[in-house]
Amino acid sequence: MKLLPLMLSAIALAALGACGDSARLPVEAGFGAKPELPAPNQTLLPTVNIALPQGWTGGAQPTPAPGTRVNAFASGLDHPRWLHVLPNGDVLVAESNAPPKSGAGDGIRGMVAKMIMARAGAGVPSANRITLLRDADGDGVAESRSVFTDKLNSPFGIALVGNNLYVANTDGVLRFPYTPGAQHIDAAGTPVTDLPAGPLNHHWTKNIIASRDGSKLYATVGSNSNVGENGIDKEEGRAAIWEIDLKSGTKRLFATGLRNPNGMALEPVTGTLWTVANERDEIGSDLVPDYLTSVRDGGFYGWPYSYYGSHVDERVKPQRPDLVSKALAPDYALGAHTASLGLAFAEPGLSLPATFGAGAFIGQHGSWNRRPFSGYKVIFVPFGAGQPAGPPVDLLTGFLSEDGKARGRPVGVVQDRRGALLVADDVGNVIWRVTGTARSPG
Repeated sequence: MKLLPLMLSAIALAALGACGDSARLPVEAGFGAKPELPAPNQTLLPTVNIALPQGWTGGAQPTPAPGTRVNAFASGLDHPRWLHVLPNGDVLVAESNAPPKSGAGDGIRGMVAKMIMARAGAGVPSANRITLLRDADGDGVAESRSVFTDKLNSPFGIALVGNNLYVANTDGVLRFPYTPGAQHIDAAGTPVTDLPAGPLNHHWTKNIIASRDGSKLYATVGSNSNVGENGIDKEEGRAAIWEIDLKSGTKRLFATGLRNPNGMALEPVTGTLWTVANERDEIGSDLVPDYLTSVRDGGFYGWPYSYYGSHVDERVKPQRPDLVSKALAPDYALGAHTASLGLAFAEPGLSLPATFGAGAFIGQHGSWNRRPFSGYKVIFVPFGAGQPAGPPVDLLTGFLSEDGKARGRPVGVVQDRRGALLVADDVGNVIWRVTGTARSPG
């Protein structure tokens, strides 16, 4: 009896795949400080172009940039999404997926969303744990792993402040006592603050990062819709970055109008907070570019009323010209529908070639709403004087097979204690490690 729903899903996806539009511009036109922003092209049905998950077979692995090499730091994981490196070099990985959505996903749009997630390999239950990976002999491969803490609720972001480890579940932040060198935590997490969630919880990932002085956390919360179609009341506290005071547990909105911010990092020269954000869908394969931007305290970045400053989205009713007039344009575009998620700045001790010495590494999870595909790689945006300073450079490619299947999809990126870059791949279930061709410093 289960064959009928499967057949209907296949038919529906095939029909959707024939609808929508194709890009008129190369994906490179949507990169940089001044991306091309053509007129919107809203079609009756959205463009659905999904790279079916295939995984890595026959010893295949991503293609590294010239002067670099890649190996599997750990494999056989369960949907690894986010990474955090501890002071002793141990690596924490959040193995996680979306929580069940009670009462959500009704109607045609909800059905399509569920099919897209299942088709893209994201329709599996969440492991709800953080795993510790240890490379004690320094050969670039984790020879041991242990469950650091589990029984979580779709965990994502991780931050260490002193002897306190903070974990962002989909509905709030928990604090755990941390002992250096420990391979697991026995204590239950202590709630620090709630974060917007609820039965819909469209963008479920919540990332956190600590301020330089360790007094605050910043937490990302994505929108509950594409452009507010579920009602603006469902967006209370969402599409935003929150600032959490760790002493009191109180929080305030730090920046708003960011449709789905994910990766965050402090730029090494200025100490400024930066984020990568996913922009809106369903107005064409060339719109709207995801972006990398510095985050201004009190800044409003347009969503849902406008994009890239004053470019009004006519689908949103009622309009808010008062907010559009205040909307900040992002600093650097990352290509339409690339699903840019991971963000890490190059730090001292990086073992990669000089090309990658100053700038931002970005994990691009890959498109579902663009024809042809975009993203599915790790890129590097060079910086100078604390600002983007040139076109992006590919660091890790080859996540798509020649016939358009997803061998893997990059998510979180982080520099390890030996100067390599680690990349979480939630379709290949691998943590990749990228180094220079010379031996990494010990």
